[in-house]
Amino acid sequence: MTQDVMNQTFERFAMQILENNGSDSTPALIGMQSRGVFLAKRIQSAATKLSGIELDFGVLDITFYRDDFRTKLKMPEVKVTDIPFDLYDRDIVLVDDVLYTGRTVRSAMSAILDYGRPRSIKLCCMVDRGHRELPIAPDYVGVDVPTKENEEVRVRVAEMDGEDAVDVVEMTKDGGER
Repeated sequence: MTQDVMNQTFERFAMQILENNGSDSTPALIGMQSRGVFLAKRIQSAATKLSGIELDFGVLDITFYRDDFRTKLKMPEVKVTDIPFDLYDRDIVLVDDVLYTGRTVRSAMSAILDYGRPRSIKLCCMVDRGHRELPIAPDYVGVDVPTKENEEVRVRVAEMDGEDAVDVVEMTKDGGER
């Protein structure tokens, strides 16, 4: 995906989120650390531009909710969680960059439920690469990219990476790129 395609996707996400929401409440966006935060901010901006409505926005870190926390993460980098609104009976749109096995999303749902009891949680991701291990599917997806196990999907955002783009990279057995 190029920057132009990503910008179109943010606008499409905003329209879909606003259209799929009932008139009795306004959905709230929660971006998952780290790139999901920037994606959610862009969706929030697009929604404001399209409708004049500023969606509530929160940030979620799931470091301690991960099921591989003690095995893979030697020294975890804990980031900020900031949800400045009440989750009770709210429609939440959880935003992440890449959906893979579904384990990260399951961890995020557990974290959200520790903060409150939303009416619903929907998932928005820029890329669905398949290989699910849990029965989790996105409600809003930018692009489906069937991948091989030795491939990695990289979503880049200008705020962190200096540019907006999505690439698929083939990895070697020693962790390098081809």
